[in-house]
Amino acid sequence: MNDMAKPSPPAHTPMMTQFLKIKREHPEVLLFYRMGDFYELFFDDARRASALLDITLTQRGQSAGKPIPMAGIPYHSAEGYLARLVAAGESVAICEQIGDPATSKGPVERKVVRIVTPGTLYDEALLDARRDNLLVAIAPTGEHIGIAWLELSSGRFSVLEIDSEAELLGELTRLDPAELLVAESQTLPGALSERRGLRRQSDWLFDLESSTRVLCDQFGVQDLRGFGCAHLQAGIIAAGVLIDYARDTQRSALPHVTSLGVENRDDAVVIDAASRRNLEIDTNLGGNSDNTLASVLDTTTTAMGSRLLKRWLNRPLRDRQQVQGRQAAISLLLDRDDYQGLRDELKAIGDVERILARVALYSARPRDLARLRDAFNALPALEGNLTTFAEGTALDDLRQHIHPYPELADTLTRALIDNPPVVIRDGGVIADGFDAELDEYRGLAEHAGDYLVQLETGERERTGLASLKVGYNRVHGYYIEIPRSQAREVPVDYIRRQTLKNAERFIIPELKEFEDKALSAKSRALAREKLLYDGLLDNLNAQLGEMQATGRALAALDVLCALAERARALDLVSPTLAEAPGIDILGGRHPVVEQVSDNPFVPNDLRMDDERRMLVITGPNMGGKSTYMRQAALITLLAHVGSFVPADSATIGPVDRIFTRIGSSDDLAGGRSTFMVEMTETANILHNATEQSLVLMDEIGRGTSTFDGLSLAWASAEHLTQTRAFTLFATHYFEMTALAEQATTVANVHLTAAEHNDGIIFMHRVEEGPASQSYGLQVAQLAGVPQSVITAARARLATLEQHEVDLGHTQLQNTHMPGTPQQADLFASAPHPLLEQLSELAVDELTPRQALELLYQWKAAL
Repeated sequence: MNDMAKPSPPAHTPMMTQFLKIKREHPEVLLFYRMGDFYELFFDDARRASALLDITLTQRGQSAGKPIPMAGIPYHSAEGYLARLVAAGESVAICEQIGDPATSKGPVERKVVRIVTPGTLYDEALLDARRDNLLVAIAPTGEHIGIAWLELSSGRFSVLEIDSEAELLGELTRLDPAELLVAESQTLPGALSERRGLRRQSDWLFDLESSTRVLCDQFGVQDLRGFGCAHLQAGIIAAGVLIDYARDTQRSALPHVTSLGVENRDDAVVIDAASRRNLEIDTNLGGNSDNTLASVLDTTTTAMGSRLLKRWLNRPLRDRQQVQGRQAAISLLLDRDDYQGLRDELKAIGDVERILARVALYSARPRDLARLRDAFNALPALEGNLTTFAEGTALDDLRQHIHPYPELADTLTRALIDNPPVVIRDGGVIADGFDAELDEYRGLAEHAGDYLVQLETGERERTGLASLKVGYNRVHGYYIEIPRSQAREVPVDYIRRQTLKNAERFIIPELKEFEDKALSAKSRALAREKLLYDGLLDNLNAQLGEMQATGRALAALDVLCALAERARALDLVSPTLAEAPGIDILGGRHPVVEQVSDNPFVPNDLRMDDERRMLVITGPNMGGKSTYMRQAALITLLAHVGSFVPADSATIGPVDRIFTRIGSSDDLAGGRSTFMVEMTETANILHNATEQSLVLMDEIGRGTSTFDGLSLAWASAEHLTQTRAFTLFATHYFEMTALAEQATTVANVHLTAAEHNDGIIFMHRVEEGPASQSYGLQVAQLAGVPQSVITAARARLATLEQHEVDLGHTQLQNTHMPGTPQQADLFASAPHPLLEQLSELAVDELTPRQALELLYQWKAAL
């Protein structure tokens, strides 16, 4: 590939001196150094790029007597290479030629015009259209931790303050940043210290005064009180560091970032990092988006709607008015059956949100403007459709922000050709008839061929030279060519331009005049077209803020229409948000399992209220305990999103947090075993659950000995009954079912199964009361455990039962098989030592004095 590049000068030439100077200013990133039609990389950058991009590593020039490694990519196809580098976590400084090669005496002046980093992308080719791409900064200040995040590709900018590392991990799991900014001296939890995209920034940047100044400058205000964040010192520091970094990488003032949104953690249902993973909201346990809640619900017609839906799902709200407004909008769409018409109109809208960001940064391409043109032309019909909804509804509120922009629509329609090229670089974007000056230049260039044919015919007649022809090359321009044998016959006004072996080339004043006009017409046409194109961007930027509000409203409308479509297609119902505590679900279903399973889904009820706060769930493995628990959490989550839910009916009381402790995984990098991870997650739940929390606990204590595991499970459940959290507690410790006898707020339920020919049939039905057995051997047989092992296990089980060693409800016994594990009944009272003495006492052999002394001894012992 690099064989096509021009030879690189040796080291220590002015060009290489210039390169080294620029590279010293950007030591941590790859430097794309523009040389003609290529971006070249040198030294270690070339080696890294060659390995990452699988491009040829060459050697050009020398430094300290050794060849300089060099690699390059064509500048016109740089986006594909940038996408691969960014996906690998690399950042790239783009160094362009800004000087004129024709007037430069030394190396052409160059400077870095942008640093492409994983968190500051806005190029369409570099982004996943249906996922947010966030730059996040965190700043701890003693009691609080500030988090700020920016999506540069849309201009969304928000800030939040939290109080603990556990909350930090939960928020970062929600935001899933592409790039994370932290101070050099900041100590991070193990899960964060090794994450891709981590960028250490100088400590002195994390300063309240400088951050406040940066933000005020960005928004053009004197203070931050108008944004409601003046009291959030940690948040302001994080936000200031973030804006300073984004400005530095983009070499721009970020004109589309015009506001700072403040999130309050108490406004949303809190979901910690482990719970987000377990619920598989938009990312499954394998790290992709298949078979997730978002994958089932996302039928949005625009990419910006898809991104907003995922934000809604990841941040269910506690504000009942806002949630009920979304529910009412969905109901209205379903009642009037208007959602499909709106969805059809939204298909023509496109990703207005990200296009406007590129417009603001003057990086929008011709096809971006063509999409805006089509969107503006589609808006009048969509707005008219929305006007039919009653005033005061959520849909009418959205309509207030959706404007048709007829002037901009007309301008873009007249200015752009129907299908413009990808880039403005070579012209051909502006339509004929839009600008008279451009049309004149184009006319000169386009009619050059006709003029030259006429000139050639006329000169042949004037000179009588039939072999005369008019030609052009890039070096010498236009010329008249005549065979050398006829050169003496040319008129006196012919001026020799070039001598060839068999021909002579001439120029005449008329052709020279045409040449000046024709050659300059092309360059002037291109320059004029670029000027007109920038004018279009100027016109759009004049109404940028209003158009951004329209984009946000269109995204929300898209989500509501998609949720209406899903409600009808998946038979979802509108949940009731009650003031009284509790969860009452009739015929609840798991929204994902129901869609991916080949078998009919078995719906189940769930009833929890102020007097029934914990359900101890027993039943066989694969019987459906985890599905039952997860569907309760997902139905509760969807109810707080404003979506309809998969159930016959659902009434959901106030919920402040959703906790899940489900599944097994270790953290080898952090040095934590599976059991340690389980206990860490359990500790987080026990410390933070409240009486308004929904807690899912699955198989607590199974990673250690039976005694320890059962004790931990019992104590954890007992703690949650005291906390009064709404808890679904799945377990294989049958002793746990005794908790219902001691705590009035605990009830037993079980998943049903039936034995058939030494096998098992899972009924997946939830019924009251504890399970009768665990069906462990039958499940093992289903899993493919060798039949010899199953047979041996059955024999062992029969022996244990014969000797009355019950592993599920154990007591110490005097007679048991050697080596058989024993487990004491955790909930039965152990025999008192005095009772043991009494049972062994020979009463008839005691004298009255001995009996009296024993009574005194026993009384003292008691």
